[in-house]
Amino acid sequence: MSLIKTTGRLRYIAPFLLIVAVAACSKKEEPAAPAAGATATPAAPPPPAVSAEVQAMDADALRDAATKALRENRIYAPGGDNAMEYYLALRDKLPNDPGVSSALTDLMPYTLIAAEQSIAREEFTEAQRLSAIIEKADPKAPALPRLQQSIAAAQQAVAQRTVTDEAKTKADEEARLREQQRLTQQAEQQRANEAAAAQQLAQQQEAARAEAARQEAERQAAAQREAAERQAAATRAVPAAAPAQSLRAVSTPAPRYPPEALRSGTSGEVLVELTVGIDGSVTNARVVRATPARVFDREALNAVRRWRFEPLDAPVTTRRTIGFSPG
Repeated sequence: MSLIKTTGRLRYIAPFLLIVAVAACSKKEEPAAPAAGATATPAAPPPPAVSAEVQAMDADALRDAATKALRENRIYAPGGDNAMEYYLALRDKLPNDPGVSSALTDLMPYTLIAAEQSIAREEFTEAQRLSAIIEKADPKAPALPRLQQSIAAAQQAVAQRTVTDEAKTKADEEARLREQQRLTQQAEQQRANEAAAAQQLAQQQEAARAEAARQEAERQAAAQREAAERQAAATRAVPAAAPAQSLRAVSTPAPRYPPEALRSGTSGEVLVELTVGIDGSVTNARVVRATPARVFDREALNAVRRWRFEPLDAPVTTRRTIGFSPG
């Protein structure tokens, strides 16, 4: 009963599946011609229409496998796991089952389309496998002789194309050899002409090398002078650090202890370089070294920027170490 229901549904969806199969096959690219010089090799013998594994299955297993294959659209492929093979094996076991015959009739067009597309892609082993399935399903199928002739004609065309390609390759090689001989003769003549001017060319090259060496020496000397000038300018731009005792602090509030470091009992110190302006305020500050890194940096800088010193005649840059201890 389940097989009759399946084949009944198949009759309703058969036209739609046929359109889908045609569309899917038409999207496949045409095969590329074999490389020139390739040797045609006979296709391997195709597998039987129904694999031995499928033939060994019992009727119930074949019904289930055929239903699943239809549901998953495995109508004719892959070999050994498709609806056509399952139904062919089931027909061998149940030759008088009308549902099996009906299913094979409904699935025949898809198999024929796939065989024709395999021929177009020059997949002759697959085309012969599908042809064997069609022949087993209906030895008198009207399309079978045409299909078999198409396979044979396509194989012959591929073999002929291979012969043509080999002939073209041979002709191309001969033309290449002739061109190579012509180029060799031309090169020999050119070398003979160049020999007369070789001494003059060598002198010109020597002069060019001497000029290039002179220009490189001048470039290096200019680069050294420029580097020296930059170094001198940088040295002049850096203010001399006044002794720390020349600064007289007016107010040096202590930094705030970071809460996370306080809770974890972390201690450390930060070396800060600060510049004091003539009005006694800190105009610039940066961290030179911190232990541990990035724990007390922010609070140390915030505290130093609030420091105040007695007015100065000129800005003074100095360094101070700020310690942090939770005790």
